[in-house]
Amino acid sequence: MRDHGSSNGGRTRRQFLAATGSAATAGLAGCATLTASGDDFDIGMTAVAFDPPTLTVEAGDEVVWRNTSSRGHTVTAYEGTLPEGAAFFASGDYETEQAARDAYSNSLGGLIGSGETYTYSFDVPGEYEYLCIPHEQAGMVGTIVVEE
Repeated sequence: MRDHGSSNGGRTRRQFLAATGSAATAGLAGCATLTASGDDFDIGMTAVAFDPPTLTVEAGDEVVWRNTSSRGHTVTAYEGTLPEGAAFFASGDYETEQAARDAYSNSLGGLIGSGETYTYSFDVPGEYEYLCIPHEQAGMVGTIVVEE
């Protein structure tokens, strides 16, 4: 992971997120499903939200989602909103948004269980919108902004 400047004291983005996330989690004890376990991830999946809902990374960075709740979740790109030249991504490694939706509907395909992770590397700059299939109607959507 690249160092993202002096605004975080020279720590990596994940170290910074772990430190600030632990403090925020302690302040929200009983209100959130994130834990202060020190796990190495960029985005947590709470009951019906991605936390943080928007994350900015540099081209080539790997993003790690961790299911920090007891509910199963997916990470599925909104295929029609991908930057030009960007590949589709989804937990379960489906090739299209429809294939991911069908797999989830038919056999819970792509489901990320509690404590499990999904990782994806973003190479093409732009804005990537994504969703959790079972919780999309509850507003569980997120955005990855990839800068050059």
